[in-house]
Amino acid sequence: MQSQPNEAAALPGFKKPITLLQMGVILALAVIACVGGVALLVFFGAKEGAVTAVSSPNQSAVVPASGPAFDAAAIAQGQAIFETNCVACHSVGGGVRLGPDLAGVATRRDADWLSRWIAEPDVMLAEGDPIATELLAEFNNITMPNLQLSADEVASVIAYLANPEGVPPQVAVAPSVVEYQLATTLQDDAMAFVGVGGAIDGVVNPELPVNLGDTVRLTLINDSDAPHDFNIDELGVASGELAAAAEPVTVEFVADQLGLFNYYGSMPGHRAAGMEGVLRVEGAVTSGDAAALDESLSDAGYGMMGHNMGSTAVSPAVANAVSIVRNPTDLPAPITARTPQHHVVEMTAVEVDGQLADGTTFRYMTFDGQVPGPMLRMRVGDTMELRIENQMQSVLPHSIDLHAVTGPGGGAEFTQTMSGETSAFNFTALQAGLYVYHCATASIPHHISSGMYGLILVEPEEGLPPVDHEFYVMQGEIYTEQPFGTQGHLTFSHEKMLDEDPEYYVFNGAAGGLTLDEYAMRTAVGDTVRIFFGVGGPNKISSLHLIGEIFDKVYDQASLTSPPLTDVQTTLVPPGGATMVEFTMDVPGRYILVDHALSRLERGLVGFLYAEGEENPDIFGGAGFPEASGH
Repeated sequence: MQSQPNEAAALPGFKKPITLLQMGVILALAVIACVGGVALLVFFGAKEGAVTAVSSPNQSAVVPASGPAFDAAAIAQGQAIFETNCVACHSVGGGVRLGPDLAGVATRRDADWLSRWIAEPDVMLAEGDPIATELLAEFNNITMPNLQLSADEVASVIAYLANPEGVPPQVAVAPSVVEYQLATTLQDDAMAFVGVGGAIDGVVNPELPVNLGDTVRLTLINDSDAPHDFNIDELGVASGELAAAAEPVTVEFVADQLGLFNYYGSMPGHRAAGMEGVLRVEGAVTSGDAAALDESLSDAGYGMMGHNMGSTAVSPAVANAVSIVRNPTDLPAPITARTPQHHVVEMTAVEVDGQLADGTTFRYMTFDGQVPGPMLRMRVGDTMELRIENQMQSVLPHSIDLHAVTGPGGGAEFTQTMSGETSAFNFTALQAGLYVYHCATASIPHHISSGMYGLILVEPEEGLPPVDHEFYVMQGEIYTEQPFGTQGHLTFSHEKMLDEDPEYYVFNGAAGGLTLDEYAMRTAVGDTVRIFFGVGGPNKISSLHLIGEIFDKVYDQASLTSPPLTDVQTTLVPPGGATMVEFTMDVPGRYILVDHALSRLERGLVGFLYAEGEENPDIFGGAGFPEASGH
């Protein structure tokens, strides 16, 4: 974020205000983006045939072939594509969201028509295909883009939509030979396995799905200047050392156990540098074999998840994930009494793999790469030109709605910004207060819960009373498919978000982030402290409390023009709301910032504030007191 007071430069080519109709079209295009270009799948039908492994390493990893009606690997691949790109707008049996419920779509269209429609919708429309033309008209002339999906990807999406519950337990999947190719790579001091060919082509440390009983034939290609190897301990797989530039080596084994098994490089330092992935072995049993069914559902690192592994399986933590925690001291300086000014602020929407907890990563959406986004500061009467850039690498469009803005959408209508584009708008700060801002692109709660929120302070004309320390803290919720405490790279759960059932509660983006030495708040005895606090949410009310302190002043609902409440123990802050609290440090020690819905502390919602100085036994003291306590 860059803020340039007293500068009123024009932004070349920034977007003009859009109408509500245009806004609707943009939101519909966002739906298309959310589903990875398969937004009109409600009209699709199932593709006949299954997906099985290739017999040549020079071909794709999987290709359509005749065989069983249900293939676990294809369904899992399609589910992964769907859950990564589509759940913000669609469900399969969960009801209508921004787009239609896709339950039962596999029976609605001819398989050949469906396959071609997914592969080349632009060509079909240009040819005047009557069904395609009818669909275009029904969906407000929003053209379905050609995403250049491979035949394997098309088939796997169709397989999942036809079988959203996975391989039915009464259907046995005949063992087959499954081939994968992995190449070694070294980039920026990080090592990884990279998929070669088919659905895993170019994927770093890809998940490798196979069926129970399959023969797995894996070829390792060493493209680096260092020796490498490949191992799966539980299955007794070891390639041995492969020298630099040596001929590829192939290992062959039978997947004879259900579960998730880590594959990794065992050369010194390689696993720690990122050379680790997951082989997923799914099971299916013959109809009527109750004992085998029970065994297939037993908890062997797999069974509690049944056959629907895609939603709860976890990949290894992203090796190069970054800290997304915004330091609570990272905020603009107070504004002194002055005449109104014009600000030019530049912010960037960044989708990034971040550190959610120790050993746990998550795909965040952010403003400027941190959570919360940068705190903005102005005074009543100031004007601001706000520019929003969406990185070219972003998968989704993004925007901003500032609660401090007077006007429809709070800026959202002007800033629906596609990847690689920049938008801008101007506003005047009319009313003092501490306000939340957030992304306002569908699905809005998905974007917010993933980190796209922040605060904007509009100071009164006379400014705020001086204090020794100001801190910037926001509370949020993170919804993951995997349970709290799972290590690895976690995936977003739209269902849990709709149920308002987060796995993690966070201050400034990460579980326990404000307890780390580099992010903890630090003061001294006698200091006056002000905390700007907001709730990004998107769903939960906060009961803000600092264990061992009493707020001298609470600016309730973040109103800076009303008299503050005094001597407050705990204050309520709703999602999309804020407060400003002030207090004085009287006693040294470590103070714990919590939401007094204290179960949330055990899900990551905690921060530390330290006060250094001389003891004050007249206020607090006694033998045997622990250094820190809670209540």
